[in-house]
Amino acid sequence: MTNEICPFHLAFPVDDLAKAEAFYRDVLGCGVGRSSDKWIDFNLWGHQVVAHLVGDMSGVQKNAVDGDAVPAFHFGVVLSVEDWETLVGRLREHEAEFLIEPRIRFEGQPGEQRTCFVKDPAGNALEFKAFRDPDQLFAVD
Repeated sequence: MTNEICPFHLAFPVDDLAKAEAFYRDVLGCGVGRSSDKWIDFNLWGHQVVAHLVGDMSGVQKNAVDGDAVPAFHFGVVLSVEDWETLVGRLREHEAEFLIEPRIRFEGQPGEQRTCFVKDPAGNALEFKAFRDPDQLFAVD
């Protein structure tokens, strides 16, 4: 396995493409790529994420992680601390709904990180995190 970071591709469900586009473009600041009446490509910090229109958004399970009820299905990006703080400010400015308020997780332990979870308009959970020490991304106890 190479250490080179390659863009990932992730497709996820939404129940309203217009609301998804407004959130990912205007709130998160994602670039918009190709689209149709059933899907939209977004540039999420260099990664291709695609909102696909579906009818049913029910059924989210959660797991306990360091005292938080973390949605089992979620995705996001690991940012620099500076970019994370800028994004948190932007999310607050747009009155995004936090599932888990910005906080430090695993404080003083391997993998210490800043984290927050927000919901997009379809209810998908997104996690944005930043490591004080980026080399701790895959740290174990």
